[in-house]
Amino acid sequence: MATTTLDPATGLNPDAVDALVHARHGDPFSLLGPHPIGDTPLVRAFFPGADAVEVRARGGGDSLGTLGLVHPAGLFAGPLSRGGPYVFHVRWPDAVQETEDPYSFGLLLGELDLHLFAEGNHYELGRVLGAQPMAVEGVAGTRFSVWAPNARRVSVIGDFNSWDGRRHPMRLRAEAGVWELFVPRVGVGERYKFELTGPDGQVLPQKADPMARASEAAPATASIVARAEAYAWTDQAWMEGRAARHRPDAPISVYEIHAGSWLMVDGRSLDWDEMIDRLVPYVAGMGFTHVELLPIMEHPFGGSWGYQPLGLFAPTGRYGRQEDFARFVDRCHAAGVGVILDWVPAHFPTDAHGLVRFDGTPLYEHADPREGYHQDWNTLIYNLGRNEVRGFLLASACEWLERWHIDGLRVDAVASMLYRDYSRKAGEWVPNKYGGRENLESVDFLKHLNGIVRDRNPGAMTIAEESTAWPGVSAPLEAGGLGFQYKWNMGWMHDSLHYMEEDPINRRWHHDSMTFGMVYAWSEKFMLPLSHDEVVHGKGSLLNKMPGDPWQKRANLRAYYGFMWAHPGKKLLFMGCEIGQWREWNHDASLDWHLLDDPGHAGIQALVRDLNRLYTAEPALHATDAEPAGFTWAVGDDRENSVFAFLRNPPAAGTAEGSGPVLAVSNFTPVPRHDYRIGVPRPGFWREIVNTDAAAYGGSGLGNGGGRESEPIPAHGHPQSLALTVPPLATVWLKPA
Repeated sequence: MATTTLDPATGLNPDAVDALVHARHGDPFSLLGPHPIGDTPLVRAFFPGADAVEVRARGGGDSLGTLGLVHPAGLFAGPLSRGGPYVFHVRWPDAVQETEDPYSFGLLLGELDLHLFAEGNHYELGRVLGAQPMAVEGVAGTRFSVWAPNARRVSVIGDFNSWDGRRHPMRLRAEAGVWELFVPRVGVGERYKFELTGPDGQVLPQKADPMARASEAAPATASIVARAEAYAWTDQAWMEGRAARHRPDAPISVYEIHAGSWLMVDGRSLDWDEMIDRLVPYVAGMGFTHVELLPIMEHPFGGSWGYQPLGLFAPTGRYGRQEDFARFVDRCHAAGVGVILDWVPAHFPTDAHGLVRFDGTPLYEHADPREGYHQDWNTLIYNLGRNEVRGFLLASACEWLERWHIDGLRVDAVASMLYRDYSRKAGEWVPNKYGGRENLESVDFLKHLNGIVRDRNPGAMTIAEESTAWPGVSAPLEAGGLGFQYKWNMGWMHDSLHYMEEDPINRRWHHDSMTFGMVYAWSEKFMLPLSHDEVVHGKGSLLNKMPGDPWQKRANLRAYYGFMWAHPGKKLLFMGCEIGQWREWNHDASLDWHLLDDPGHAGIQALVRDLNRLYTAEPALHATDAEPAGFTWAVGDDRENSVFAFLRNPPAAGTAEGSGPVLAVSNFTPVPRHDYRIGVPRPGFWREIVNTDAAAYGGSGLGNGGGRESEPIPAHGHPQSLALTVPPLATVWLKPA
C-alpha cells in the first residue's frame, strides 16, 4: 500500500507521531480521535497492521469518508464529510472489524471520585477503578482505569487488541494520577492487563489490574472484566439479624478451612457449587456457627495458601466464577452459617505482574527496605502513609463486606503491622517520628478500618491475629482501642498446647500453663484458635502432638477439646482436627476422610459436634465470655493430680429456664479419680451433659452414671459438694437439673 505523505495541515508533530507509534506518548487524546480544523471534521486513528479504515455514521449510516495512511506504522487520518457520532470499519488482512472510536469520548471518571481517591477516603473503589462494563453515549463497552502517577504511558491490552500496547494508550487524569480509557465493545469475560512505561522510559512487565474483580485461575495471571450487576441475594433476613450473632454474649464457633484441600475429588479441588453441596451442610451439621476461609483473594502461588495475595478485589479463579462464590455465601447464610474471610493488608508478594514497583517506582510499597521489605516472608509491606494505598486497602475490605456479604474479616499478621521493629534487629528498622517502635501509620489505618466497618456494615466483625501484649486490640475506638471485635488468644493456644504435649507424668510441673490464661482473660474479647498454623511445617497434627499410644492420644485430644469448649472465649478449629487426622495438613491433598471408618476417629467428630451443640444451647458457656463474673475456679491448684475444675456462670443466673451454671472438670492423667470432691453453688442433682470418655466417643465409658446428687459437705467455699468420678484423660461437664 502506498504511504500518504504527512499533511502539514493536520498539525501533527513528527516527534509526537513517533512517540505514538512506538508506544511512548503519554497523551494519546491530543493526537487520536476527532480533531476538527476549522469547520472541517478530521479524525485520526491508529490501527497497526490494518489495510484500510473507513468512517461511517453510527447506527448503520452512510460513509463519512476513508482515512488515509499517514504513517506506515498504522496511523490513519482524514477529513469527514460531516460531524457527528461515527464508527470505524477496519479492514484487516483476514477480517473486517467495526468499532466506535475510544478517543471520541470525553472524560469519564468524576471529579468527586478522583478527589476521594486522592485523599484515601473512597470506599467504593471497586465500583470506580479497574474494569467497569458500562454504556457511554449509548455505546456498550468497558471503562478501564488504573492508578500509576509516575508512569509516562499506560495502555490497556488484551485479546481485544492482540495484547498490543500501541493500540489503546490511556488518558492521564493528572489530579489523581489515574489513567482512564473507555474501550467500546469490550465486555464481560474479556482478559486484560496494563502495559506501562516507567519514568525512566523502560517498558515494565505487563501488570494485572490491582482492582480486578475477576482473574484467570493460576498460574495464568490476566485480569478478567467482571459483571457490574450485583448478585441477586436472598439473605436479607440473615443480614438484618447477624449483629446479634456476633455480640460478645453470642455463641461463635468457627470452622477454619482451606477451600482447595478440604475435599478433593479425582485429584482436583471442589468448585464453589460443589462446596455448596458438600461443605455447607457439613459445617451446619457439625454445629459450627461460622466457616472461615483461608484467603480466597487471587494469589499467584498456591503454596502460600492465599496469604500472599495480589487481587484484593477478586475471588480466586481456582474454584469458579465470581457469581459462584456469591452463591456459596448466600447458601451459607441460608443454612445459618456465617462466612469469615482471612484478609491480608500487611504485605504482598513480589511477582512481576503484581504491585511491585507498579509504575516503575515504589508505589504501593515503601522505598526503604527497612520499612518496605518483610524479612520473614520475602514480601513487600504496604506504605500506609500514602493516602491512595490506605484507601485501596480500606476499599478492599468494604468490597468483601458489601459486594460479597461477608460477615467478618480476620485480619492477618496484625502484630507485624503494629511494630516497626517486628522481626528486625537493631539498625534494621526506622523509628517513628517520636523515636519509638510503634507503627503509627498502621495504628491509624487499623482504627480507620474498624471505624468504617462498624459504620458502613452493621453486624460485620473484624478479628485480629495479634500475638503481643498491645493494649486494647478489641477495645472500642472511643476508649482508645483499635476497635476489633475479637482478638485471637495466641497466648492461650501456645500455653495449652505446650501443656498437652507433655507426658502426663510431667504435667504437674507445667500446671500453670493451663491456668495462666485466666490472669488476662478479660483484657480483650478473645477467640481461642487451634488454627492451620499449628498443624503445618513439621509441627504435626493436633492428634500427633498428644503423648501416649493411639488410644491415649485420642483421649488426650478429646479431653483438650472438652476443656477448650468450656473455657471462656469464642472457638476456632482448623479442618481435619475434628476427625483426629494423624498427619499434618498438606494443602495439595484432601483431608483423610477415610479415618471416619474407624470408630475412634468418628468418636472425635461426634464429640466436636456435641460440644458445638451444647456450647450454643447453654448460655453459661458463651454469654459471659467477656465477663469476669462468668468464670469461677473450683479447683485450679491440684497440680499433683493434674485436675482442673471451673464453673461457667450464666448472666443473671437462674432468670431463664435451663440457664444454670456448668461445671467443667478435666483430668489430664491416665489415672481415674474416684470420689473427687468439688464444691458447687447449688444443691440437688447435677446431670452429666458431656463426658469425653464416653464409649460413644471412643472412650472407656467410665463416668458418673448420668450425674451426681450433691451432698451437704462443704468444699471450695460452697456448702454443697459433689463426689465425682473423673475418668482418665477426660473432661466432664455437669449442670444442675
